[in-house]
Amino acid sequence: MDETEEQDVKPAPRKSKRREDWGSEERFTALQKTYNLIGEDLNAWCRERGVFIHQLEQWKTDFCSQGDSVDKREEARILRTLKEENQTLERELLRKDKALAEAAALLVLQKKFRALLGGEVE
Repeated sequence: MDETEEQDVKPAPRKSKRREDWGSEERFTALQKTYNLIGEDLNAWCRERGVFIHQLEQWKTDFCSQGDSVDKREEARILRTLKEENQTLERELLRKDKALAEAAALLVLQKKFRALLGGEVE
């Protein structure tokens, strides 16, 4: 067999990608590389990679808003946890309140029962 037949033939990677094909790390790297570029330099960089300037701006907005959504999700998780804890504490308080009322009623009944049997006057 010929050596060229044994090797896998891989197509040459395209320089430009569709914007949907860019991963998060690639987008972040692109934002870092274009941070100091302005005017014609930025346009040239974008043309080489098949990206538009407005896409870079959108990616920047997306990255900036991700921190907000993470914070909101974290706050929502904390709020949900606190609500569950509050409900648990309210149920426990209600249970203890009922138990206290029952104990007080039993003490009153016990006192009346002793008064009837022992001849004590209230």
